[in-house]
Amino acid sequence: MKTVIQIVLIVAAIILAYFIYQSIERPIEFEKAKDARYEVTVERLKDIRKAQLAFKDVNGHFTGDWDSLINFVKTDSLPLVRKIGMLNDSMIAAGLTEETAIKKGLIIRDTLKISVMDTLFGRSYPIEKINMVPVKDTVAEFHLGANVITTGSGIKVPVFEVKAHNNTILKNLDRQMVINLNDQRRTNGKYPGLKVGSLTETNSNAGNWE
Repeated sequence: MKTVIQIVLIVAAIILAYFIYQSIERPIEFEKAKDARYEVTVERLKDIRKAQLAFKDVNGHFTGDWDSLINFVKTDSLPLVRKIGMLNDSMIAAGLTEETAIKKGLIIRDTLKISVMDTLFGRSYPIEKINMVPVKDTVAEFHLGANVITTGSGIKVPVFEVKAHNNTILKNLDRQMVINLNDQRRTNGKYPGLKVGSLTETNSNAGNWE
């Protein structure tokens, strides 16, 4: 009889330990894994934003095509104004403007062309994978879009959006925890994942983690 009671107590202790894990350790482990995946995904989204802003500086609009964006970074260049010297008091007293000082060779203003790749990322950056969600054991592409929206005052504003759903970013993590997180985000009117920019509003190309 004593042995049976001991067995029952051991089983009860195991069950209790399981429920403690479920209520405390399981959420902690999930948050740790989520934060690690969010961190690398946010860094990739920031890189995409840099590439898109450079694309717009050169072309006047954003792109909704990955091949166009990647090819731009790999092969195009950005203008850089080299400035040597400035107007000093004696030049101004002599009636010189910056334009006339440049013509006289007193100051220098040159526009150089610098590789987008070198300027933004460096040659070692894996630009061919900038479109991929950087999560281990996950092969998925960010959703990319570009648009031109008209403000209430009639101004046309180019916009872009890049996003990845939690189901992709958090793939293979605790399924119920992911479902709960998504439901919480939707309840609060937020996108259940990470994104930068917007196709429906001018948000200064902000990320939803900022």
